[in-house]
Amino acid sequence: MIVVVTAVCLIVLDVVTKMLAVAKLSGRGPVEIIPGALDLRLTRNSGAAFSLAGGATVFLSLVALAVVVVVGLTARRLASTGWAFVFGAMVGGAVGNLIDRIFRAPGPLRGHVVDFVHIHHWPIFNLADSAIVCGGVLAVVLSLLGIGLDGSRLTGDQPSAARPGTPGAPAGSGAAAVSAASGAAAGPPAVSAGAPAVSGLPGGGAAPSGTGAAAGQPRPDDPRQPSDPSRPGGQ
Repeated sequence: MIVVVTAVCLIVLDVVTKMLAVAKLSGRGPVEIIPGALDLRLTRNSGAAFSLAGGATVFLSLVALAVVVVVGLTARRLASTGWAFVFGAMVGGAVGNLIDRIFRAPGPLRGHVVDFVHIHHWPIFNLADSAIVCGGVLAVVLSLLGIGLDGSRLTGDQPSAARPGTPGAPAGSGAAAVSAASGAAAGPPAVSAGAPAVSGLPGGGAAPSGTGAAAGQPRPDDPRQPSDPSRPGGQ
């Protein structure tokens, strides 16, 4: 509906302003609106928008018809308000100039388009040309914002759900499980090669906490200690 309303409003405005331009500006010189910047002057354009491709009227008329058909077929699946305005502006501008090419002299599909708005240092144009350009600019903006024809945002790869062991996983979820599993597989931590062995234990191993004698003190039943002469059986 937005496409149709936008296109119809632009077509009506374009036709009315062209009729007024022909009625009021024919046989007159430029009418200044903003001195040195904007004036109104009536011209007839056989080319495309902004007086481009002059003399290719028939070809441009056929292109305009094709654009209207393509937009009409595509507009049925539009769900984006912004793109609806884009298509409405394109259709309105194309049909507005196509009306001139069909009904104005010198003949059907060869008619010259009425242009009358002149911004200094810029080609003369009309409302239909402006609608086409504004629609194109809006289409570029929507594309840069990643908004699709259905209204959804066209982003890149969506981030996958964080899994244990993958970057971005919450702390304490997969990381703790992986740490515990690796610790169980590797066994108890090895004693550093540079750590001094506790004397008095076979092989120099460390005594369990709370069960062995203090470091440097021999155990009474250690067979490696010299016999006490005062004890029975001593040598």
